[in-house]
Amino acid sequence: QVQLVESGGGLVQAGGSLRLSCVASGTIFSISAMGWYRQAPGKQRESVAVIIRGGTTNYADSVKGRFTISRDNAKNTVYLQMNSLKPEDTAAYYCNATLLGNTYWGQGTQVTVSS
Repeated sequence: QVQLVESGGGLVQAGGSLRLSCVASGTIFSISAMGWYRQAPGKQRESVAVIIRGGTTNYADSVKGRFTISRDNAKNTVYLQMNSLKPEDTAAYYCNATLLGNTYWGQGTQVTVSS
């Protein structure tokens, strides 16, 4: 079992920055990948960024060059640094972890970007 708690969301103007944090607890040593997803009202949840155990990262085309996913193993924390935010980045952002074929989700944190 893995528990995920996100924080760092908020209201920001277009062009601004936010950093989301996701703290993992539980059976974390077997986590193979962690990522950030987002879901805007009326839309499907989509992958934003993923970091796998070896450190390889993948990003959605819409956020490449603006968002950076990173992790601090000592703090069991994954971050999503979001720069040059756009109104279309407005969504609930969810942390995700994959462990032995199972997927775990955090409760989500809201990011709102005003124009």
